[in-house]
Amino acid sequence: MTQQFWAYRPPPAPDAGMPSLYHGEPATAAEISAGRAQLRTAVVGSAAVSGPCDDDLDRLLLVFEELVSNGLRHGSPPVQVTVTGTAGGWLLQVSDAAADRPPSPPIGRDPSAGGMGLNLVAALCPAHGWGVHAGRKVVWGCLEPVPPLGTHRP
Repeated sequence: MTQQFWAYRPPPAPDAGMPSLYHGEPATAAEISAGRAQLRTAVVGSAAVSGPCDDDLDRLLLVFEELVSNGLRHGSPPVQVTVTGTAGGWLLQVSDAAADRPPSPPIGRDPSAGGMGLNLVAALCPAHGWGVHAGRKVVWGCLEPVPPLGTHRP
């Protein structure tokens, strides 16, 4: 995998009228798992993205888990998470009180040593970045469903 760069840029504004699918302040690994289950239920029951396929939902839940666990490990509490529907997918935002510590993807590390979550998120989210808002670091990613085989995106 090539090194992905996490640029300093604010997240896009959520689309007007799109639902907030999840908002929480997980503080433990168990709360991340519970939030993941709540997000799954919300997405499956939402009309924001009609009928996400299992692969799209799995990618969303993986990005959620990676960004939130990074916030808990490397940020400062409280960690706040919001997942919002967009016209074409989902916007995930994770904020914490460590505004002075930007996301730091590993460079030159053997992937078997772990810590590759930011690289994975960058590979799955065509748009991603971080910024500071109201004194909090906000790490974000936009995830879009993969179009069915044989179709093209505009």
